[in-house]
Amino acid sequence: MVQKPEKSPLLDQQLCFAIYSTSLAMSKVYRPLLDKLGVTYPQYLVLLALWNQDQVTVSEIGHQVFLDSATLTPLLKRMETAGLLQRARSAQDERQVIVSLTPAGREMQKEAKEIMSSVLCATQCSMEEAAALKDQLVALRNNLEKSMQSLK
Repeated sequence: MVQKPEKSPLLDQQLCFAIYSTSLAMSKVYRPLLDKLGVTYPQYLVLLALWNQDQVTVSEIGHQVFLDSATLTPLLKRMETAGLLQRARSAQDERQVIVSLTPAGREMQKEAKEIMSSVLCATQCSMEEAAALKDQLVALRNNLEKSMQSLK
């Protein structure tokens, strides 16, 4: 008797695809908002990190925004050229580069205040729903990272 192969999983039943396609949709919401500021989404993440704490190392920023230094360094160079931040070698450890906001980078925070409310509006979630969803996604990311560590 020939066994029938199991049915292949459907695309719309995959958690990974739901996350991926949601990320694409979120990027489409952010794009016009960030175009007004003249920054990309990864640059916006760097600015958010620096608005939270200025004068930090490249590695600290990378840790916060989940980008490695090979990706982050050219991004920071473009932002420095745009006048949003400056990079300088640490006086304590020349191997480290300290990233600081310029006045233009600090000023951009005022312009960016409407982004969060615009994105929340686009989600059609309440603040509580959005916060709960974010917490679930962070927990999922942390679980995935732990799983990856155990595979090493």
